[in-house]
Amino acid sequence: MKIHEYQAKELLIANGIPAQTGVVVDDPAQINEAIDRVRSEYNTEAVVIKAQIHAGGRGKGGGVKFCPTVEGAREEANRILGMQLVTPQTGPAGQKVRKILVAEALDIASEYYLAFTLDRSCGQIVIIVSTEGGMDIEEVAHSTPEKIRKIWVDPTYGIQPFQCREVGYALELTGQAFKETCKIVAGLYQTFVSTDASLMEINPLVLTDDGHINALDAKFDFDDSALYRQKAIAAMRDTAEEDPTEVEASKSNLNYIKLDGSVGCMVNGAGLAMGTMDIIKLKGGDPANFLDVGGAANVETVKNGFRIILSDPAVKAVLVNVFGGIVRCDRIANGIIAAVRELDLKVPVVVRLAGTNAEEARKILDESGVAIEPADSLDEAATKVVAAASR
Repeated sequence: MKIHEYQAKELLIANGIPAQTGVVVDDPAQINEAIDRVRSEYNTEAVVIKAQIHAGGRGKGGGVKFCPTVEGAREEANRILGMQLVTPQTGPAGQKVRKILVAEALDIASEYYLAFTLDRSCGQIVIIVSTEGGMDIEEVAHSTPEKIRKIWVDPTYGIQPFQCREVGYALELTGQAFKETCKIVAGLYQTFVSTDASLMEINPLVLTDDGHINALDAKFDFDDSALYRQKAIAAMRDTAEEDPTEVEASKSNLNYIKLDGSVGCMVNGAGLAMGTMDIIKLKGGDPANFLDVGGAANVETVKNGFRIILSDPAVKAVLVNVFGGIVRCDRIANGIIAAVRELDLKVPVVVRLAGTNAEEARKILDESGVAIEPADSLDEAATKVVAAASR
């Protein structure tokens, strides 16, 4: 799960980490009051207008503007709020800006990059540091990889003072800024761990003209599986920033991700789903989605899965590939039949069932009278569904 920049900064400030602040606006009628409030509270003429969407590269798309005058701030705020912002991460369709942050303008001496994420290859938390802040870290890694420093933290012991100092040294800081950075790094680590974050990115972390360190921007990604114990974080979810179909799927406890192909996939288990998508590609097709119905699928789960898949008009055929372990194949078969009858499916459905009660399931499908194409192997199923989708 992702959150907005202003929400990320609220988390940072709550954990004692200095961050650029401001006023959030979601209605044009609030713009003038917000600008006046920020100018008054921070004793500044200039403000920054920042679009709040779940995507990076907002500045490149015109979604972040420094405004030295009140008139300019009003003009930019009205322009950005409600715009369709296109960035390298939104795709060509862009994302509608439903909220903006009217923030204080800081006098910046230097910009840095600082992030925490999980290194699953070694089971540790890795701190990524660079003096090249404010830029795409991918571009820095490609052009000047020597300017990126990584520091691994064993979660068994937690972050140590010498590792906080390593970050300060990597950023080439001295004096008060160095001391502040060490304290901030320790606080960021605790925030990362306590919120079950999978990514925490501060880009840029800035050194202001008066010698202090401040988080000018912030991004968080959280582990969805931990949200049950992160009630405050879960409450920050903004479903308007997510694909509507994925939101609907989550209500039915389905793991769904929309893709760009024409072959709908319904599978149980993430690994099997990945393998199914791979073999569809191998056979010359393109998967339209990732859909994992989970290990406790039943008739309703399967019906909901079909509804989600067929809400995508690009789907020309559906492949159901289920290995019965905890879930029984006969249950899946009954769900398929119910879905085909109830939803009046107009696209071909290819079904491959293996494992627990697979023979019973095959008999149920054969005697159902519905138009379902059975397959005995995944190879056969993929061949049939790709052919059906290309007709």
